[in-house]
Amino acid sequence: MCILIKTEQPYQTICCICENLRVFLKWLFVALITGGLIGGVGSLFHIALNYATELRITHGWMIWLLPLAGVLIVFLYRLCNIREPRGTDLVIEAVRTSEELPAIMAPLIFVSTILTHLCGGSAGREGAVLQIGGSIGNKLGKCMRLDDEKSKNIMIMCGMSAAFSALFGTPVTATVFSMELISVGVMYYAALVPCAVSAVIALEVARACGVAPEAFQVYGIPDTNIGSISRVLVLSLLCAGLSIVFCFCLHQAGRLYKKYLSNQYLRAAAGGALVLLLVLVFQTREYLGAGMDVIERSIQGEALPWAFALKLLFTAVTLGAGYKGGEIVPGFFVGATFGCVVGGFLGLHPSFGAALGLVALFCGVTNCPITALMLAFELFHFTGVLFFLLAVAVSYMLSGYFSLYSAQKFVYAKTRPEFINRCAH
Repeated sequence: MCILIKTEQPYQTICCICENLRVFLKWLFVALITGGLIGGVGSLFHIALNYATELRITHGWMIWLLPLAGVLIVFLYRLCNIREPRGTDLVIEAVRTSEELPAIMAPLIFVSTILTHLCGGSAGREGAVLQIGGSIGNKLGKCMRLDDEKSKNIMIMCGMSAAFSALFGTPVTATVFSMELISVGVMYYAALVPCAVSAVIALEVARACGVAPEAFQVYGIPDTNIGSISRVLVLSLLCAGLSIVFCFCLHQAGRLYKKYLSNQYLRAAAGGALVLLLVLVFQTREYLGAGMDVIERSIQGEALPWAFALKLLFTAVTLGAGYKGGEIVPGFFVGATFGCVVGGFLGLHPSFGAALGLVALFCGVTNCPITALMLAFELFHFTGVLFFLLAVAVSYMLSGYFSLYSAQKFVYAKTRPEFINRCAH
């Protein structure tokens, strides 16, 4: 019996290695194609968004077309027989279940996000790329005959990573994000190789297309001592609370629109009109679009005390009405401006406070601490590592079970090692 085990064990080991190598080569090939294709689409999306933003700034009258753009977005979705768009929540559900992602989702979100930014809606862009990447990844899987459910799920994550990497130029963040976002407390490590390879290839394609990675120079990083650690902990705690407010406001805005305006066309038109009214009341256009210029100024150490609240208001009014884009870049805006002001008040350098606020708020609204830490490393050139670690840890724990994405599930509790498997607020 002992001889039989000894002779069979090396054979089983060799078979296992061969199988792993076969799977590796399969996913390497698939990820190269996925990264190349979605990297190109993501680059085109980035260029189109920048062009739309420049066009809106050059021709200021275009913002008055926002209500019409909202009506057109609703019409396009209705034309494609999608009456209740679920956005990124549908992508999350598709990874975790047998839910299907329609191929039409990619061009729809591409066009509707461009329309939103062209006419001044306060929205981001990452929600769009996650949907574009997930939809194309799913379609590519079918074309390559990867029809089993587990392969489909990996292809969606692979597409999400490629699109996020192409848009932001942060391949490590993009790789981890798609694996960590779906179920809080569980990482889908089976997707690591395809997500990593597709993210790196997409980054190189984006660079070849002239898309520069996002990166910021942070000033005033303090020495590690009790005083600086205490200030970082307080700011992180406040950002965790703000992340709850951010999620609540965005979800509540959508509910209020649906309660008082059941007709989607009226809802979109009213939302656009409200954004224009806010522009007139506050006499500023800084809160339209993604607001990357304001984020950059915040990390340089300059922000208005009320900027974070106004951006939150503009974004809730825009996205709640059904305009398309994303919530994360507005979250960057809110976190950076809040951190800049409050960090300065606490005795931190405003630039460093803005960087901490951006990362802490991102962690709080997405519940992705590892992703948030990688984002800090890639955006801020691996500076202030210990402080970002503390900010992410505190924000994750104290932000509760709120999330930008209602389809996100908390598999394990945040405060104790316990299986809970509950949906986000």
